[in-house]
Amino acid sequence: MKKAVFPGSFDPLTLGHVDIIKRAVPLFDEIIIAVGVNATKKYMFSLEERMAFIADTFKDEIKVKVDKYDTLTVDYCQSKEADFILRGLRNPADFEFEKAIAQTNRKLSGIETVFLLTSAETSFISSSIIRDIIRNGGDVSALVPKSVSFKK
Repeated sequence: MKKAVFPGSFDPLTLGHVDIIKRAVPLFDEIIIAVGVNATKKYMFSLEERMAFIADTFKDEIKVKVDKYDTLTVDYCQSKEADFILRGLRNPADFEFEKAIAQTNRKLSGIETVFLLTSAETSFISSSIIRDIIRNGGDVSALVPKSVSFKK
């Protein structure tokens, strides 16, 4: 079984994340979207909200599961018997950052990272930009799935 973990904070889930996940579904038997928990990080959305956004968005996709984790990503992958880490790349800076992490993960665990390039339509979207727009009362409906809801 080809199982991949797509780790991230998903604060919030964006159409860029959705694009990567939908395009990865045919490549794997199962994709676990693993929502990271970092006690030192301040999130805009609670863990429960972030997981609900994902679960609702992919409720009709049987290959996609949602879980949380608070360990090293490779340790989580090993606990789930996943052989792949899925990551999306928006630009060359993402590649340089992600390459070092992927090489370290492979050295530590043998787990391979599979990179998918974001589509041109979503390559500019980031969760941090979404949070800035929300904080300033802007409309993010064209950048996030319908499941992402928030109070202005």
